[in-house]
Amino acid sequence: MSRYILRRLIGMIIVVFLVVTIAFVIVRLAPGDPAALLLGPDATPADALALREKLGLNRSIFVQYAIFMSNVAQGDLGTSIFFKQPVTQVLWDRAEPTAFLALFSLILAVVIAAPIGIYAAYRRGSLLDQTSITLAMLAASLPSFWTGLLLQRYFASDLGWFPASGYGGPDASFLIRMQHLMLPSLVLGIVNSALILRFTRASMLDVLGEDYVRTARSKGMSELRVVLRHALKNAAIPIITVVGLTFALLVSGAVVTERVFNIPGMGNLVVNAVLRRDYPVIQGTLIVVATLYVLVNLAVDLLYLVVDKRVKY
Repeated sequence: MSRYILRRLIGMIIVVFLVVTIAFVIVRLAPGDPAALLLGPDATPADALALREKLGLNRSIFVQYAIFMSNVAQGDLGTSIFFKQPVTQVLWDRAEPTAFLALFSLILAVVIAAPIGIYAAYRRGSLLDQTSITLAMLAASLPSFWTGLLLQRYFASDLGWFPASGYGGPDASFLIRMQHLMLPSLVLGIVNSALILRFTRASMLDVLGEDYVRTARSKGMSELRVVLRHALKNAAIPIITVVGLTFALLVSGAVVTERVFNIPGMGNLVVNAVLRRDYPVIQGTLIVVATLYVLVNLAVDLLYLVVDKRVKY
């Protein structure tokens, strides 16, 4: 077990290293000059040159890369060109809304998708089964920005049940902030429930016809116990996999929803960083996202041991 975890950790380091390297090169190949954007259109070439020298952008890309990787190895992601703060502090300030948004969205997606997927598999070929598949395809096809605007129009503007945008003021309570996240969480929950529903249904269909399920029925067990204790337990591994990857995707992929609802999260931050050519923030965000992905993958693999004792590493 320890050897397996060690191999996975080494693999994680390699993956993050490759992501960081690719991101470093791509960001610097993109058109645009951070110094010119910061100084504005009235800046002279001399001012831009002085600022580039101050930021270290006048050095060769190889020197910049060596300095950057040396700093990353020490846990230093650099200083934001725009905010004039350490990137770790900038990311930490934006982490809370994104983390809660991803968590609430995942909970909603699982609550919507898991029961429907299980029951649709149990009633395979029924009207409910066909309807659930159709609705799942529809939910996956709807653009999140359109769904967000629709919910804003009716639940925020017309009914006034929820705030239309934002994350509350600086002194807002936890309850107020969570109220601001309800509509965007519902948008992402609906969109991501489609994938979980289809995986749950497919995984349950694979096990409902197995011999041990028929044996459990022949022993006189109730259908609820057969489905939940015998079938669902053995179908859980693919479901856990897709739920874990969905969480990682929600953290990194909520950019559009955060823009629509004006949530000051990491998605909004990275979009603005791209527009401002804030290289350290872009690189720092990519490092955090890549690390999150590999950690979620590792956590999901280890969770297999808890769900299915037959799994050995």
